[in-house]
Amino acid sequence: MESAVEWAHRAGTGTYDEMHDGALVRPEYHTLRKSLDALDGADLRARIDALAMSYLDQGVTFDIGGEERAFPIDIVPRVITADVWAEVDAGVQQRVRALEAFLSDAYDAGQVFTDGVVPKEVVVSSGAYHREAAGVLPANGVRCHVAGIDLVRDDEGRFRVLEDNVRVPSGVSYVMTNRRAIGSALPEAMSEHRIRPVANYPQRLLAALRAAAPAGVSDPTVVVLTPGVFNSAYFEHALLARTMGVELVEGRDLECRRGRVLMRTTHGLEPVHVIYRRVDDEFLDPVQFRADSMLGCPGLVNASRAGNVTLANAIGNGIADDKLLYTYVPDLIRYYLAEEPVLPNVDTWRLDDPDAREEVLDRLDELVLKPVDGSGGKGIVIGPAASSTELHQLRAAILERPRAWIAQPVVALSTVPTFADGAMRPRHVDLRPFAVNDGDRVWVLPGGLTRVALPEGELIVNSSRGGGSKDTWVLARPGRVTEPPPLPMPAAAPDSPSPQVAGPALRDLTLQQDQQQQGRSC
Repeated sequence: MESAVEWAHRAGTGTYDEMHDGALVRPEYHTLRKSLDALDGADLRARIDALAMSYLDQGVTFDIGGEERAFPIDIVPRVITADVWAEVDAGVQQRVRALEAFLSDAYDAGQVFTDGVVPKEVVVSSGAYHREAAGVLPANGVRCHVAGIDLVRDDEGRFRVLEDNVRVPSGVSYVMTNRRAIGSALPEAMSEHRIRPVANYPQRLLAALRAAAPAGVSDPTVVVLTPGVFNSAYFEHALLARTMGVELVEGRDLECRRGRVLMRTTHGLEPVHVIYRRVDDEFLDPVQFRADSMLGCPGLVNASRAGNVTLANAIGNGIADDKLLYTYVPDLIRYYLAEEPVLPNVDTWRLDDPDAREEVLDRLDELVLKPVDGSGGKGIVIGPAASSTELHQLRAAILERPRAWIAQPVVALSTVPTFADGAMRPRHVDLRPFAVNDGDRVWVLPGGLTRVALPEGELIVNSSRGGGSKDTWVLARPGRVTEPPPLPMPAAAPDSPSPQVAGPALRDLTLQQDQQQQGRSC
């Protein structure tokens, strides 16, 4: 019987199609393609509709412009072979280890500046640099407990690093919920593949957080600190707290006394030793940063400096994912690890360099310009798609603040077939693997978050720009543990902290605005 699925091939020249090699289906996709081709049109449409409804019903949402929407998930998984993933895994581990070494050095001895590997001005001029972090020594030496390294595949199919996220990277909840959802939507296809599991991420994260507890604490209390229900990633905060079995708290649930952090509960004040904070630096401690913030707790920085509480991730990590520092990471890998980078960067121009700036200004209509402190796709200008007015304004902005921008060639992100407009059509994707560092090793979640740009021709995949996601299947080698049979979707995320945490449910306008303003969009 002829397949009811229409596979449209319209990838542009120079774009790597991950499922197809010309008219042929790549080996890793043979079984998946066969399973999808076996579905008739009505069945496929019903499964797609059920996917969308399940996410809305389960509360798997993301806030875009104040509107709560179901996070789009596409029915076609992305498949990565064991050999390809082995290179990704090694490259992500290497990158995180180098960034850890850099952060420790930059906020302490600064030998990397003395040796001329990175100009000190690059770091101290970053908006993410915080003197308050200088001299704060984490209990087990870890500053990047969680990292999200964004990767793209070039026209030859090789993964390259697009940017690093070591502040409060988001999106891992969608990795777990996507797996459950696709397991329910495509049980036949999943049962025919050996897929590495993702469900153990919360246990890995909890173990790393407990390992980061202050010295002498044998049974640490770990909490997840959220900005609150109005934050775009609140679903993730609640899911991680629930699956780790720890309290979900807001700043008003915490109190600092004599350099220690306490949590208000129905049983009185209880000590807190590790805070997995999903609140940005500037909102974390109104004594040290924004005095008008209602999201943090006064005294957190001093408690951390005293060694009585661990903040994960550490304050000041943003200097390591500043997009100007990104251009130096290959040198940092060679400097700290004496290794060659496993995963290359995308070619990048530093616009604080006069020669590079002159070249870029002559080619604005050919390149992608990014603000060094931008996130969520905000502020990016794609030269070939920009109007003359936008390019004129961009030129003025670069000349006014060259350090604030980098330039890159237009990278033709690889494509994976995606259900759009009634057919399977090529859509551009990236990949965010998540790494957890417990101080002894860096563990990389097998798969990570594949984000897909849903509009045709769109290159920005961020959810804040209308992007969606795919389940990412890393195929296992023989003998490895694989994905168990599909389980029901998780219960809807709670809309308030655990009932053990005491305190009034303050929901005034100022708090809501703070919650929406802070945070890095996925």
